[in-house]
Amino acid sequence: MQTSRRQAARTESPVSRRNFIKYGILTAAAVVAPPPVLSAPAPSRQSFRELMFYNLHTHEHLSVCYRRNGQYDPSALRKINYILRDHRSGEIKPIDARLLDLLHTLSGRLGAESPYHIISGYRSPATNTRLRRNSKGVASRSLHMKGKAIDIRVPGVSLSALRNAAVKMGRGGVGYYPKSDFVHVDTGRVRYW
Repeated sequence: MQTSRRQAARTESPVSRRNFIKYGILTAAAVVAPPPVLSAPAPSRQSFRELMFYNLHTHEHLSVCYRRNGQYDPSALRKINYILRDHRSGEIKPIDARLLDLLHTLSGRLGAESPYHIISGYRSPATNTRLRRNSKGVASRSLHMKGKAIDIRVPGVSLSALRNAAVKMGRGGVGYYPKSDFVHVDTGRVRYW
């Protein structure tokens, strides 16, 4: 009678001793060595940095991933240097990577999906001198001549919102030109006008 009760208990129990041990080993193995799918890091927005530009003077568009996993892409940087060239002289100079990172961060803060409309990127010294003759707002030692400044607007984002977001970042100069419909940002010292 005692034996039949033990057998009945074994058949009524959904987990046998053998299954209990088997599941215990599998659980321990999963904890010690999780499958690769579970351990792979999720791709982050910071792994890939993209920018979109539209040059108002040349009507060129560019959408490019300029930085991957902490490394700047030389081919992408050449494309950016080209679209941000001095459209008056055709002269091309390297654009400061910190300016690109600033634009990337600014775009994220704005939640903008539109490209940056370029009013002025790199400016040759000759172009800068010519512009100074016609405008008091052009600095003699403009950071545009070093590839460290850009004048922009973003469709769908008010100029004041663009300026305010850039100012809050505190990562360089920010100039506000509502009559000319653009905001200047640069990687120089922090200052506002």
